[in-house]
Amino acid sequence: MDNEKDNIEKLILDNLDGLNEQEPKDGHFGRFEQKLKQQNRKDKVNLRIVWRVAAAVIFVFLAVNQTVIYFSPDQQETITALGEISPEYNEVEFYYTSSIDAGLNQWQQFDEVGLLTDEDKLMMENELAEFDEVLTDLQEDLKANPNDERVINAMLDYYQNKLNIINLIIDKLQEVKIQKETNHEIEI
Repeated sequence: MDNEKDNIEKLILDNLDGLNEQEPKDGHFGRFEQKLKQQNRKDKVNLRIVWRVAAAVIFVFLAVNQTVIYFSPDQQETITALGEISPEYNEVEFYYTSSIDAGLNQWQQFDEVGLLTDEDKLMMENELAEFDEVLTDLQEDLKANPNDERVINAMLDYYQNKLNIINLIIDKLQEVKIQKETNHEIEI
């Protein structure tokens, strides 16, 4: 490689006088400038075409997306309960809601008898408010993803947890009621 480099340098040095005297033909710089302008213009044209194609693709995507949203909101908005998905889920949801309502009725009976303190009532109201918030979030998730098993399982877990907590509280209140009745019988 060094040998080739030396040959090129020797060739240039031997012909240096001839190379320095020769000028390019007339109009060479103009032609060179014209070629540069054409090359730059091609780049600009290519970028313009790319931007137009990208804008068209985005427009088509947005149009299709809006069309899908426009023609399918009813299906997504109506599903806010498990029972709307299938008859099996309807039965499960009916069981849980009926059991929860029965537990809340027992709670109301204990309140009427006077077994509940103000603190107990406040605690239960707070628990029910938290459960209502969770249910609202789950219903929104179900509306957005009606066939997502994770959302369905989360709703089933919600109902089961709410029922378990209500049953736990009712059981404890029944124990308190039995103790009061036993204590009252012993005093007589």
